[in-house]
Amino acid sequence: MECKVSWNGPSGMSFRAQTGSGHMVTMDGAPEGGGHNLAPRPMEMVLLGTGGCTAYDVVLILKRGREDVQGCDVTLKAERADVDPKVFTKVHFHFTVTGKNLKQSAVERAVTLSHEKYCSASIMMAKTADITHSYEIVEV
Repeated sequence: MECKVSWNGPSGMSFRAQTGSGHMVTMDGAPEGGGHNLAPRPMEMVLLGTGGCTAYDVVLILKRGREDVQGCDVTLKAERADVDPKVFTKVHFHFTVTGKNLKQSAVERAVTLSHEKYCSASIMMAKTADITHSYEIVEV
């Protein structure tokens, strides 16, 4: 895996990134850090990437288990250290999984497997942060 991150220049603290799969992403800093607040912060990208990684796992596990999953949202709430390096110290993942006749045991298993075995991002994050998760099932 490879990506390239380039500073957009002296007028601020925005960066453009090109992923190995050819996608472009922009990041920016907060105004108090010289940014213009025009794009997500880099640490927000870490958090949202972790959310995407674990949601991907949950959906895939449920589909492979032949569950009729029709939606999956995950809301992440994180706390960071007060001093540098300001790593994540606590992250809570709340999953809202929608579908027809979803088994609670299947959803719980999918969330647990993601966090304990498959989601590289949340497993890395657990090296510095207390990770917790919850879920709800919505019948459609």
